[in-house]
Amino acid sequence: MRKTKGFTFRKIIPPSPKSSLTRPRPFKAYSFVPFSPLAMLDPTILTLGGIVLGIAIIEQILERWGAIDLVDQFAKVMRFILPVTFYSALIYFFATFIF
Repeated sequence: MRKTKGFTFRKIIPPSPKSSLTRPRPFKAYSFVPFSPLAMLDPTILTLGGIVLGIAIIEQILERWGAIDLVDQFAKVMRFILPVTFYSALIYFFATFIF
């Protein structure tokens, strides 16, 4: 039988270089997006959202009552009003939001 030699871990892998005891310098970190979800509670945006939500509820009620022709007219108008309202509110929000 052959005789096996044993190696200690420190002999196989050299020790890592000692790190210096100096502390790293602190640095300031800045957020590029100072955004708070509470900023969406702007009364103008809430009013626009309430109006759009109210029109959608009225449209659903008219559909249940069977006034399909009136619902179709609402849908044609809302197809134009919804994107315009959304983009206007988005532009207003970013124009009045203080960075």
